[in-house]
Amino acid sequence: MSVNKIKEREKISCPVEYAVSVLSGKWKLRILHAIIKQSPKRFKELEREISGITPTMLTAQLRELERDGIIEREIFATVPPTVEYRLTAFGKTTAPMMNEIKNWGLLLKARNASQNA
Repeated sequence: MSVNKIKEREKISCPVEYAVSVLSGKWKLRILHAIIKQSPKRFKELEREISGITPTMLTAQLRELERDGIIEREIFATVPPTVEYRLTAFGKTTAPMMNEIKNWGLLLKARNASQNA
């Protein structure tokens, strides 16, 4: 994340807008969902589970989530190196919200399916 984005975020006064600025983007909610479902998660597990994400993008998104204190990584001294990601104590506060988003998604999907039937 650039210094400009961090400075822009500091100016946000609306709590919803602030939260969205931290979790926005195509991948972050999917990454959080994967880590909430099973933790810890290895990099390759995340890469396989989140279809369409490139290793470069996954690395960038994980670094931003780590910088924001939502996830933490643990590096193991193996050959090749093993890295595991898990939610921080603060990151665990996102679990109820993610569960509600999942429930709403299921409801929306069912609603749309019944309307298109």
